[in-house]
Amino acid sequence: MLFTQPRITIGALKGGSGKTILSLGLIAAWREKGHRIAPFKKGPDFIDAGWLTLAAARPCHNLDPFMMNNEQIVQSFISHSGDADLSLIEGNRGLFDGLDVEGRCSTAELAKLLKTPVILIVDVTMATRTVAAVIKGCQAFDPDLTVAGIILNRVAGSRQEALITNAIEKYCGTIVVGSVPKLQDTVFPERHMGLVPYQEREHAEKAISWARETVEKHLQLDAIWRIASEAEDIEIKIQTQTPGTTVKQGNDSPQIGFIRDKAFWFY
Repeated sequence: MLFTQPRITIGALKGGSGKTILSLGLIAAWREKGHRIAPFKKGPDFIDAGWLTLAAARPCHNLDPFMMNNEQIVQSFISHSGDADLSLIEGNRGLFDGLDVEGRCSTAELAKLLKTPVILIVDVTMATRTVAAVIKGCQAFDPDLTVAGIILNRVAGSRQEALITNAIEKYCGTIVVGSVPKLQDTVFPERHMGLVPYQEREHAEKAISWARETVEKHLQLDAIWRIASEAEDIEIKIQTQTPGTTVKQGNDSPQIGFIRDKAFWFY
């Protein structure tokens, strides 16, 4: 049995490159078109996961290679993607950053496990042709990883955009699917752990709308969807119940309560 759903991983060269905001914008933009998007966050991050939940109007599930083995990750991903039109995984930190020199638990390793093409966000501040060299280095660093599209972030102007785009297409064999200019103002304030939790933002929905409008203006939504549709199939292993794990179900239906407010909200 094969899992054939479109899916992408949003990665970057480092933290603070715009992964979360652009992921939110993509999800909101596709939702606006009537698509159902299943959001995922690599690692245990609960703040980004909260924002992704808000944007998708459905729970974001964490995929944590440190806490979960490969089988658990694949099973969780497939089970929570079932009714969606596309799944989006937001990576964390740099694409190859992991626990050790081998890159265990990195965004790249997660993308390979789930056979997911990567859209790489690159901060191009004060650079042109060198950006292509950096991307070429990423491709050579791990040839088994599919870097299928590039988003240029913090672009100074059309000349810089053209130089970088032409260099990437000439030397890297991949395409640029978006070019986001330097934005003077942002509605997403940050602090020591990244974005402020959406529960603390009075106008969180407006922030999501701002991200959507930014993505609709500067990213090629159809091209990114096509890349997601080219993801390789995942073979689904039929799970058999382990002997002795049957749970006897009683007739009682106990009520379970939990707190959900600004202080207690990550479950």
